[in-house]
Amino acid sequence: MLVGVVGKANVGKSTFFKALTLANVEIQNYPFATIKPNHGIGYVRVECADKFFNVQCNPREGYCIDHNRFVPVDLIDVAGLVPGAYEGKGMGNQFLDDLRQADALIHVVDASGSTNENGEPVEPGSYDPCNDINFLEVELDMWYLRLIKKGWDRFARGVQQEKDHDIKIVKDLASHLSGLKVTEDMVEEVLNNLKLDRNNILSWTEEDLKKISTELRKKTKKMIIAANKVDIKTSENNIEKMKKQFPDYMIISCSAESELALREASKNNLIRYIPGDSDFQITNPDELNEKQKKALDFIKKNVLEKFKNTGVQQAINSAVFTLLEYIAIFPGGVNKLADSDGNILPDCFLMPPGTTALDFAYKLHTDFGKNFIKAIDVKKKMPVGKEHLLKNQDVVEIISGK
Repeated sequence: MLVGVVGKANVGKSTFFKALTLANVEIQNYPFATIKPNHGIGYVRVECADKFFNVQCNPREGYCIDHNRFVPVDLIDVAGLVPGAYEGKGMGNQFLDDLRQADALIHVVDASGSTNENGEPVEPGSYDPCNDINFLEVELDMWYLRLIKKGWDRFARGVQQEKDHDIKIVKDLASHLSGLKVTEDMVEEVLNNLKLDRNNILSWTEEDLKKISTELRKKTKKMIIAANKVDIKTSENNIEKMKKQFPDYMIISCSAESELALREASKNNLIRYIPGDSDFQITNPDELNEKQKKALDFIKKNVLEKFKNTGVQQAINSAVFTLLEYIAIFPGGVNKLADSDGNILPDCFLMPPGTTALDFAYKLHTDFGKNFIKAIDVKKKMPVGKEHLLKNQDVVEIISGK
């Protein structure tokens, strides 16, 4: 799973990305040299299973604070967002190649309207951030359309000549767009919804292809809007406007700058703050200078008290658990929660929706899947079969034949 962070210049995208990838504690299992410059590790927050058993876990990856488990997620900072990217303008080709890999997108938008279409600073409230959402939709739709249209006439004629061309179009179109994570099921659903005549593919118009592009884009590049810079007053009206104009999008009020400041202060032991919380506690008041005190007071009054959180942790959590519908599963045993080194509940895996006990067995080890006998729901101490659907925060023991 890969989450892409996108946005034009000066909207706070880099600050948002930095805040997400700044670990709260000095635990880092990913050597910096192995991460590409535009990649990083963020963390989703889930209630840790250790709370259920009244123990303290020892994460192998990520970290845990007060029974809040932070599980690593691969992030990509997608640069080069300019009008005409699909035509190769700006860093268009690189931008789209990076996007190709992403399963979900967090689009960081300057909700205060203080950044114009070119990313240049303007008077707050003078630019409509709804334009940016429209712009990205157009860029992605045109990118998908261009890929579909590439050799379309020859492609359509070839499919039309096939005996089962109504089935062939689904297989071939999915194969043609597989690099965008398009599946046959997605194509089938889109064509059915659009009620296109599969018996006469040559009759499909460019408008039909545009509709296909848009629907497939919505399925493969699910998006959340991070309405950033909410600490600027002009953002409130713009956020309401965005919610009305784009009712299908989840729009989360954010202050990336506030989140980064809180995480930095927490890392330096000046405050106690758990990412996603609605408040923080000053731990070393004597070490804070006046500027830091004012900044923290501003964040408390203008962000946390008003919006209940900075929105940054909520954005990545929503992308993973709401948009992609992933679930967090902990391996464990009924008689022993620790691994051979004594680490309690050391692992937590993010699994796609519809994950079965057998899927999880294969995730842990191929041999566990091949020799699967049963699984045990550790919390309920109940055996379950291979087709049993797992749910969020399950603790599962796999019993195999070897």
